[in-house]
Amino acid sequence: MPELPDITVYVEALRARVTGVRLVGIRLASPFLLRSFDPPLAAADGRRVTGLRRLGKRIVIDLDGDLHLVLHLMIAGRLHWAAPDAGPGGGRDAATRHAGTNRERGDPGEAADASGASPTAARGRDAAARRREDGRQPGRPGRIPYGKRGLAAFDFDSGTLVVTEAGAKKRASLHLVAGEAELARHDRGGLEVLDADRDAFARALTRERHTLKRALTDQRLLSGIGNAYSDEILHSARLSPVRLTSSLSPEEIETLFAATGRVLRHWTKRLAEEAGDRFPEKVTAFRDGMAVHGRYGEPCPACGSAVQRIAYASNETNYCPTCQTGGKLLADRSLSRLLRKDWPKTLEELEALRDPARKGGAPRRRDPGKR
Repeated sequence: MPELPDITVYVEALRARVTGVRLVGIRLASPFLLRSFDPPLAAADGRRVTGLRRLGKRIVIDLDGDLHLVLHLMIAGRLHWAAPDAGPGGGRDAATRHAGTNRERGDPGEAADASGASPTAARGRDAAARRREDGRQPGRPGRIPYGKRGLAAFDFDSGTLVVTEAGAKKRASLHLVAGEAELARHDRGGLEVLDADRDAFARALTRERHTLKRALTDQRLLSGIGNAYSDEILHSARLSPVRLTSSLSPEEIETLFAATGRVLRHWTKRLAEEAGDRFPEKVTAFRDGMAVHGRYGEPCPACGSAVQRIAYASNETNYCPTCQTGGKLLADRSLSRLLRKDWPKTLEELEALRDPARKGGAPRRRDPGKR
């Protein structure tokens, strides 16, 4: 799921491309993406973008007339920026695509057409005309890029923003709301850590008695942090994901606060630098350079111990036993229930279980005559 660093980079990339630009219309591949009906989605047609912002893990596109598009990508939703006439198969970032075309033609820049509009704006008008001609009206089911993954296409004069979602389960959502009061209903209320001080962080973190993993990812307590960056934060703070918030000392809260800010700022800056002027296409929960998240079985960059995991449902928590739990292996909900009392409690026991020779020989076989 895109989290605070990813959403922030998305917002900055969109801000540079659509602020002050007219939204021609919205094409939906399926009506299930849209979760609101009043005002109707067609009310957004023709309005100019007045701003973009992050609301927790949601992206808000502000339109004139005090309308707001609220997009929640959930787990597998992603954004793509394409040329104004994006069709089946998608397209590269409009800026890259146009620059490449100009270079191939030896054209140093874009010249205005007879009406004074740039080729980008002209292409936007042409694309809107083609949609009207072939019946793909904004807000109605229509042909969307990226095949079955394509959920919606937001057609701007400057290009097309395409929403995709991988997998059979479609969880992403889109709302159109009128007014700041209605928009506030989409705010889960979590603290914006990067704008807060240590005391506000401590109050939010300890407001309810949870494990640190759950507290960091609870959008009612802290805003924008999910499964991936909570793993990185806890590793940076050298704290166990199953420690209870009520058990932390003031010094540990201070350490966790510093680690949270450090990790979120580092990855936001790194992702922005990687994208550069291009639209951020490679948004993923698993990135090179992460210390523990998605690195089960690989060496911890700090101590070299094998990164471990706690698997639950479709997620898993990754941690380093040496750095975070004093060498103790945390119970895995699936394997520990299966192994019961044979579940290894330390890294040494785990290694011995994997390599019986370390315990002085092969494991004893059960006598088939004994029951």
